[in-house]
Amino acid sequence: MNSRASKVILKWEIVESSLMTSVIEQQQQNATSGATSPIKSAATIQPSAFNQNNATPITNTVSPKVRLDSLGADQPPTKRAKVFEQENVLSGVQQSDKIEVDPPVGNGTNSQQQQNSQKNNGNNMSDEKNGDVLDKNLYSRQIYTLGESAMVNLRTASVLISGLGSVGVEIAKNLILGGVRHVTIHDTKTTEWLDLSAQYYLREDDIGKNRASACYERLAELNDSVNVEVSIDDLSEHLVQRFDLVVLTDTNRSVQIQVSKWTRAHSRRLLVADARGVFSYIFNDFGENFRIDDGTGEQVREFFIEHIDRATGEVTTLENLFHGLEDGDYVTFSEVKGLDGINGIEPIKIVVKNAFKFNIGKVAENFPDYIEGGRCRQVKVPHHVTYKTFEESFADPEFVIWDYAKFDYPPQLHALWTALYSFEEKYGRRPAPRSTSDAALLKQELKGDVEISENLIQLFAFQASGNLVTVSSVVGGIAAQEAMKAVTHHMTPLKQWMYLDHVEALPGDWTSFDNEKLTEADCQPRQSRYDGQAAIFGWPYQETLFKQRWFVVGAGAIGCELLKNMAMMGLACGEGGLIKITDMDQIEISNLNRQFLFRKKDVGMKKSECAARAVTSFNSDVRIQSLAERVGADTENIFTDEFFDELNGVANALDNVDARRYMDRRCVYYRLPLLESGTMGTKGNTQVVYPYLTESYSSSVDPPEKEIPVCTLKNFPNEIQHTITWAREQFETFFAQPGEVANKFLQDERQFNEHVEKLAIGQRIQILEQVKDALIDGRPSNAEDCIKWARQQFQELYHNNIAQMLHSFPPEQLTDQGAKFWSGAKRCPHVLNFDPSKDEHFNFVYAASILRAEMYGIQPILEREEVIRVALSVTPEPFKPKVGVKIAVTEAEAKEQAESGLGDDDAVVEALKLKLARLNVKTLQKLNCIDFEKDDDSNHHMEFITGASNLRAENYDIQPADRMKTKQIAGKIIPAIATTTAAVAGLVCVELYKVIDASGIPKVPLDRFKNTFINLSLSFFSSAEPIAAPKKKYLEKEFTLWDRIDITGPLTMEKFIEDLQRQTGCELSMLSAGACLLYSFFMPPAKRTTRLATGVREVFEELSKKKLDDTVRYIVLEPMMNDPNDEDVEVPYIRYAL
Repeated sequence: MNSRASKVILKWEIVESSLMTSVIEQQQQNATSGATSPIKSAATIQPSAFNQNNATPITNTVSPKVRLDSLGADQPPTKRAKVFEQENVLSGVQQSDKIEVDPPVGNGTNSQQQQNSQKNNGNNMSDEKNGDVLDKNLYSRQIYTLGESAMVNLRTASVLISGLGSVGVEIAKNLILGGVRHVTIHDTKTTEWLDLSAQYYLREDDIGKNRASACYERLAELNDSVNVEVSIDDLSEHLVQRFDLVVLTDTNRSVQIQVSKWTRAHSRRLLVADARGVFSYIFNDFGENFRIDDGTGEQVREFFIEHIDRATGEVTTLENLFHGLEDGDYVTFSEVKGLDGINGIEPIKIVVKNAFKFNIGKVAENFPDYIEGGRCRQVKVPHHVTYKTFEESFADPEFVIWDYAKFDYPPQLHALWTALYSFEEKYGRRPAPRSTSDAALLKQELKGDVEISENLIQLFAFQASGNLVTVSSVVGGIAAQEAMKAVTHHMTPLKQWMYLDHVEALPGDWTSFDNEKLTEADCQPRQSRYDGQAAIFGWPYQETLFKQRWFVVGAGAIGCELLKNMAMMGLACGEGGLIKITDMDQIEISNLNRQFLFRKKDVGMKKSECAARAVTSFNSDVRIQSLAERVGADTENIFTDEFFDELNGVANALDNVDARRYMDRRCVYYRLPLLESGTMGTKGNTQVVYPYLTESYSSSVDPPEKEIPVCTLKNFPNEIQHTITWAREQFETFFAQPGEVANKFLQDERQFNEHVEKLAIGQRIQILEQVKDALIDGRPSNAEDCIKWARQQFQELYHNNIAQMLHSFPPEQLTDQGAKFWSGAKRCPHVLNFDPSKDEHFNFVYAASILRAEMYGIQPILEREEVIRVALSVTPEPFKPKVGVKIAVTEAEAKEQAESGLGDDDAVVEALKLKLARLNVKTLQKLNCIDFEKDDDSNHHMEFITGASNLRAENYDIQPADRMKTKQIAGKIIPAIATTTAAVAGLVCVELYKVIDASGIPKVPLDRFKNTFINLSLSFFSSAEPIAAPKKKYLEKEFTLWDRIDITGPLTMEKFIEDLQRQTGCELSMLSAGACLLYSFFMPPAKRTTRLATGVREVFEELSKKKLDDTVRYIVLEPMMNDPNDEDVEVPYIRYAL
């Protein structure tokens, strides 16, 4: 438990007083000694005693006493379940042997919670109302997705989740990871074999036990800042009214109707979700006038103004930049000259005219004339949405479309789900797998006049006994995000029904497992954990899954979810099966918020190893091997031809484009299916790359990110992003680059000088000056020198450089055209004078001095007063303008300056070399090169960058940023949240179902695959079949990127060329392998004769200057060829077998 956690309060109303006293005394001793209490939150009696070693229930009865002898003070904190005394129970049975305890702290509304948040520049944000402290390191990626105010709302919310089947556990897992303050899991059902197919926190020894009790401890350990409680009684109005949100899963229709009445009566919100086989749905009822504070969750738009026409209300952006606004958005203005009264005006609703113009109406018509300048900022204005009650919406449903190719499905599935609930209440069971008689009975339960095909009715009935972890992952991820919307009022909830299906996952006649031909016998339950999946796909399919061999690349958030899904599917859970996973990264605190296989005790350990170990707790049958290697050209001796030849497919879970493209090339080369995916906040996408069928990941390229112009970054910043990026560069300039360059000099002076001689003279001077400053002029002898250096840097960066700028371009400077130089996006700066009483002034010098000391291996001075004393002892020389300094105003000038370097004086180079030659390099210690690490708050990296950025922002009158925002921009952090990850990983594994066959890779029709894009913030879902691999042609032969020319060696170049020309009917003009040119038509005759007589392997090794490893079986060659008409033609690449 975190040391900042609130004090533990015990309420043991029926525990023996002596035992209670001893427990409290032990807590007091712990509090005095600083030890952590072994009991988390308000301790109460559980419905079952838990074995603390394996966290599984050892009894399923309620005992009036609880044993505490298994709890030692040195054990990690555990959570205690709460059992509520129930009233108005649905069944009418009053439970009398339960203990009444305090309810969750839900107040039913979060409208005022945003006012309770405290924003600061530290790592924690506290809500004084409930004493909670938000761990910004843990939740950082989620805060970047939701925002701090939404996160505060989560930390005060209470949610009841009823039904701990596959969908319920997925929602619970995501909400607990997300940090919902109070989560109560409820269930009255006991564990069955069917549950084990997809409920990953249940075990075989939980059969017959209450589902909520059985998985309670496993859910509770996901996040020790969340109060997780359990209830096992029938739902009651008394229980429901205590929560902000009630989530119902795996419940019948009559319960849904009754609970919906209770939630409406007490102004609570309701979410219903369920899944059967490949079908699932979500329903929301968030009441009347539900407030939405931010409909999109996107960053607000901000831009400069070129002109405001007060008469017409038309606003034009500076230089016709894209404003990104939509009709109905609200904006406000600042820094406008003229139009007195418009700066800081209340948000104005706008109408968009085009991409760079919008209209504000008559707001400014009575203001004075517009003069110049100004900034416009979008404002998120809350709006309200009214939801129909459950019964009203059921009768007159409003649908969110899941798949636009099946526009007619929602009303049909609405009727089928109703018929299914009716069937189950009438017969007390689900329709049996592949039972045509049960399908007929289900049809009889259909009501209304919706036309539904016999095929869909039968297909739906056949799915009713299915339980798929993949589908639960999708619907559970989406539903959890909807739950967050309900309690945070952040982002647009779906309204009100969404029906999902994945019927394309069912095998067709292109495989050995045609779903149409399955019989009841093929799908009968066997009291196996795979019963729920075999009910859909049949046991022969399941047994093939056992033998699969897959490679998962990356063990981050998506990687963890993929492993969970694969293990529960039974992938690689039999003889010959194997999952290989690789990830070179180590676990960090910020990972724990969504990478749910990891715990705090795992921080610092290898992700792949911990993930492989953790996933076996879901299914002990899974066969998994962990690696900790990067995938790339430098590890092809590990990921060899043999490695890939054994695989059935690859699933990427990577966080960078280069690695994705590399694996894409590998999969195309080895002709393996690749399941690609990615997330960014609430957005996610999946892509299927399938042999001979689809384009590859690399076939399409995203447009490059817009870079900040160099002149803007160095001289004319106008946004906080500019100053943060500049500060990040200063970090490299001060603490990374000098060490790297100086250490190369110290390591091998001769080799260093040889390298420098190859550079342009300007670059030579720059590098030699850098080494001279690092080892001679600027080398500190003690910690005080480091403080003085930091103080001098403050003077240079924030005073002298700005003064030089103002000397070159005074505030009243005009351009050659007579316009004001300091106008538009150019903000006129002002100098700063060092004042240690100002936080950022001190923080910059403090952090810079510590990092400088670290670089030189000196113990830094950490006492604030001493740092201030030394800093104030520095008396900077008065500023004197430099003569001949040219400041780049345009990007062209900045580029010209960068290329021209520092000069072209050979004498300067020789003088620098002479000074460095006098150094005794053997006596000098190497410098510590400081690599930027954003997530370690003890290393002062972010403290320096935040201070440096905000000081520059102060120079230019730009609004500063706190450390959280600075970290995101400086660290290029991609927002992330567990809900999106779960949904995306589920979609990936739905596609995995489609590539399974008993004999290799099936010839799946293109339209069975789905590439999907989701945006959970807007409840937007789009899927389409992958783009087919483009066909190319030479002579009369068609080919795609999946085709190649195979030639088997060993051959001489001459024989190789003969074979190639025979296969293609074309003439070879050039042949290359990477950067090596093996053959060309313009070679000198003598060289060509020699080359043709040499073996292909020998030529390759000679040109690449390295001997091929024994593990290499093939080399890839790229030919350029001419057809019989001497026209250039493109042919496939060549795989040459050595």
